[in-house]
Amino acid sequence: MVEHDALSATRESYDAAASTYAQLFRDSLRDSPLDRAFLGAFAEAVRAEGDGQVADLGCGPGHVTAHLDGLGLKAFGVDASPAMIELARQAYTGLRFEVGSMAGLDLADGTLGGVLSRWSVIHTPPRELPAVLAEFARVLAPGGHLLIGFSASEGPSRPTQVFDHAVAPAYRWWPDHLAALLREAGLAEVARMVREPQPTDRRQFQGVHLLTRRA
Repeated sequence: MVEHDALSATRESYDAAASTYAQLFRDSLRDSPLDRAFLGAFAEAVRAEGDGQVADLGCGPGHVTAHLDGLGLKAFGVDASPAMIELARQAYTGLRFEVGSMAGLDLADGTLGGVLSRWSVIHTPPRELPAVLAEFARVLAPGGHLLIGFSASEGPSRPTQVFDHAVAPAYRWWPDHLAALLREAGLAEVARMVREPQPTDRRQFQGVHLLTRRA
């Protein structure tokens, strides 16, 4: 299969920036109590449905995968960047990390209790996002949960918006618009958190988390 140019470009960019990225973000959750709280709510929702595995898609250097493991989830990480996966394997030797694409996961239908996509869809071109969300839904078991994080666009009149990301071209999404795409994929919204930008944030955009459930 010939990969889309956007995926190839994103992979190459993150391969080149992997070490720097890992140093910058490895401790990012430490200073983000609201993000930790929503990840905790996600973990409780997954555990309430059983003991299914959880995929951290776009896991980068693995720090959030390790956090999920610490919350008692059977978490593993997937990332398109081989360099990121190598760093994750070195840092968290007891966890599983695989190179893969969110658009075509090497997983059977309905095998996961949870999916985390934390700022990983921001590099997906808008026309390709519905297929990626459908892939998330495909691998979730009935009752499974998806937690998706992204940056918000400026308002409902701009449902998607390009922004100048430091590593690769990226997109912001209006929360209601992305929630509608998730519904079309069979994922019903359970809760959302919209966090205002903080003075220390590198990007002064609202951060959004949507927690959804597969019917």
